[in-house]
Amino acid sequence: MISAGGRPTGEQFTIKAGEYTATVTEVGAGLRALRLDNRELVMEFPEDAGPVGGSGQLLLPWPNRIRDGKYKFAGVERELEITEAARHNAIHGLTRHATWKPDTQTDSSVRLTLRLEPQPGYPFLLDLAAEYSLDEDEGLTITVSAHNAGDWDAPYGIGSHAYLKVDGGLDGPQGLARVPAGRWLMVDERMIPQCEVPVGGTPYDFRDRRPLRGVTLDTAFTDVVRDADGRARVTLGQGTEGVTMWFGDGLEWVQLFSGDPLNEPYRRSALAVEPMSCPPNAFATGKGVISLAPGASVTHTWGIVVGVA
Repeated sequence: MISAGGRPTGEQFTIKAGEYTATVTEVGAGLRALRLDNRELVMEFPEDAGPVGGSGQLLLPWPNRIRDGKYKFAGVERELEITEAARHNAIHGLTRHATWKPDTQTDSSVRLTLRLEPQPGYPFLLDLAAEYSLDEDEGLTITVSAHNAGDWDAPYGIGSHAYLKVDGGLDGPQGLARVPAGRWLMVDERMIPQCEVPVGGTPYDFRDRRPLRGVTLDTAFTDVVRDADGRARVTLGQGTEGVTMWFGDGLEWVQLFSGDPLNEPYRRSALAVEPMSCPPNAFATGKGVISLAPGASVTHTWGIVVGVA
């Protein structure tokens, strides 16, 4: 998709607070860039290109994959378009390539909205809003809400696809990850879940910070441990040279992707940290799916801040 302005991601909205700067895109309401002064905190992509590896995209109304695009909700079988042809799955929702409407903008925040119209496989009507807000101390906060504007219950899930970045990439001295999760999700060759496995004694135990060198990840985690403020925190790096992704209530899963299949210079340059409200294939299994009643709304919040405690 090329927008009327000639950019694949449409109009660019830049916000600032203190030394933080972020750029949000009209197409997909995605995060194209986040910097502290001139330091890249997320994996950026050029203004005249599309998101690399899904970088910064919002995943609505479901994250990750649905096997064969098929699911049953409220007793009715549905079938979505196959958007991951190689594995014959429907992947990452319906809004990544949609043009969102700018609603309000200040120097430090921008809010975009989208009416997700009924379509084959998802005959539900949702009003979506995504707000990006910067604070000179707290960094970036992302708040996404969904309102069911239709006449019957709608299945709903959410995810985000930002990549955290540190100097030297994942194989450098700052390529250290901590993930406060007790279980990881074993999948088949189509990336469809088979079972949950305790992380203890496996290569997926990141409860204590450790190097990512030599570790390939495209893995979902759950059983997250939250801090006293109710937030879970995934960190990359250490001290002021590191970066933290936090996520609030209702986001009980996180997918980590080490970017090994990406082309240079993006390969293993950053770690995708994807908070999710439900696991892969959730529409098919029902696990973690939100049943959004007519007139009801739901909101999820997460953020990115420089530094690792």
